[in-house]
Amino acid sequence: MRSVTGLHHITAIAGPPQENLDFYAGVLGLRLVKKSVNQDDPGTYHLFYADAEGRPGTDLTFFPWTHLAPSREGHGLSVEVALAVPPDSLAYWSDRLERYGIRLGPAETRFGEHVLPLLDPHGLKVALVESEDAVERPFSPWEGSAVPAAHQVRGLHGARLWERDLAATTRFLNDVLGFSLYRTENGWHRYVLQRPEALEGSKGAGTPSGAFVDIRETPTVARGAWGVGSIHHIAWRVDDEQHQLDLRSRIEAAGRRPTAVIDRFWFHSVYFLEPGGVLFELATDGPGFAVDEDLPHLGETLVLPPWLESARSAIEAKLPPLEHVESHRS
Repeated sequence: MRSVTGLHHITAIAGPPQENLDFYAGVLGLRLVKKSVNQDDPGTYHLFYADAEGRPGTDLTFFPWTHLAPSREGHGLSVEVALAVPPDSLAYWSDRLERYGIRLGPAETRFGEHVLPLLDPHGLKVALVESEDAVERPFSPWEGSAVPAAHQVRGLHGARLWERDLAATTRFLNDVLGFSLYRTENGWHRYVLQRPEALEGSKGAGTPSGAFVDIRETPTVARGAWGVGSIHHIAWRVDDEQHQLDLRSRIEAAGRRPTAVIDRFWFHSVYFLEPGGVLFELATDGPGFAVDEDLPHLGETLVLPPWLESARSAIEAKLPPLEHVESHRS
C-alpha cells in the first residue's frame, strides 16, 4: 500500500487580502508564488505562499472571504498550522514578530521540539517550530524575502486537529492513508508517515517534518465552524495521477465519498471528509506553479486557469486591488 507522502498545502480562510499579503509576505517573508482566484468562487482571491520555487510541501494558501464571521473552534476542524524554521531561529522570530505587534503565545516544547505559537492578523493559529529535519528537505530561499535565508520558513511542518471520536479518525489514518502513531503527549496524539520503530529513541528530532498530524480528542466540545481565521482544508501529497486514483479507490471503499478528480491546473485534486469531518484533499505534485509563469516572476500578476480566462474582465472587476509588499527588513 502506497501512503500519502506528506503535506502538499494547507488552505485557510482570511480577512482582507491586503492584510493577509502584508503579513505572510511582508512579515513572515514567504514568497507570493501565485495570485489567482478560488476556482469555485472566482470573485475571491486565492493567494499561495511558499518557498522561492513554490515546492509542494512549502505552500500555505488563503481564501480571503471577508464576509464570513470569525471561525468557531470545535471538533471536526484543523485548529493550527505549524511552519518549520531552522534550529536556533525562535529568538529571531520572537523579536521580529513582537516589533510588528503580532500576538504571541508563550514558547513551549512539543514532542521535543521548540515551538512559538502566534495568531495571524485574522485569528489563525500558527506555530513556528524549530526543526532539524526540515533543514534536510528540499528548499529554495527567496532572495526577495525580508527574512535572512538562515531564518526563513522552510515549509509546512504539521497540523493539529480536534476530533470528537479519536478512534474513527485514527483508524482511517492508519488503514487508508498510511499513518502510524508516534507518541502521545499532553493529550495530543501524533501520527506520522513513518514506522514508529524508526523513531525509537527520538525526543522529537526524529519527527518527519511535513509528514505528521497531531490529534486531540474533544468529545465534550461543540462542532466547530469555518470562518475567518480557520483552516479550510489540508492537502496531502501524491506522486502522480495513478497514485491519486489508487488512494481515491481506498478512500471510497472506506465509505468516505471522495470527489472525482478535479483539474486545478497547477495540480489535480480529490476532496473528501475524514471520519471526524475535517476536509482533506489529495493533490498531485505536478504540473506545478511554473507551468504558466516564469520562475523569477511568480505571483506578480493575476493568473487564471484557461477555463476562466474568458471571464477575466468580470473577475478583475470584483477583486480589490493588491499592492506589492515592500520588504520589512530587519
